[in-house]
Order: sequence, then C-alpha cells, then structure tokens
Amino acid sequence: MADDSNNAGIGTPEDQVKDAPAPSKRRAAAPAAKEDAHVSQVLRTVYERAVNEDIPSEMLDLLNKLD
Repeated sequence: MADDSNNAGIGTPEDQVKDAPAPSKRRAAAPAAKEDAHVSQVLRTVYERAVNEDIPSEMLDLLNKLD
C-alpha cells in the first residue's frame, strides 16, 4: 500500500488549476494595444487608398447610362 503522506495537500491537477491565480491582463494589454494600433493604421491606409482610386471609365459609362 502506498504512503500518501508525501502528497497531502497537493490535490488533483484540476484543483491546482482552480486554485491557481488568474493570469494578469495588464502584462498582455500593452502588446495587444500595440497590435490593435497597428491593425487600425493598416486599415486606415487601405481605406484611404480605396477612396482615392480613380473610377474606371467603364464604370463611369455604366453610371451615365442610368441617368
């Protein structure tokens, strides 16, 4: 028969996970904010390029036919 006195108070792995401190969100917030800012900047750049593109003449011809 095994001696369980060495394992007293350890608990199951599930208990250890439950009792573990929650991960700090402050450490991850700075890199996530940096990534969000980068994604926002890229999206703005793509949007500005799309808005500033010339409208193809074929599209303008079709629009003129709607009048």
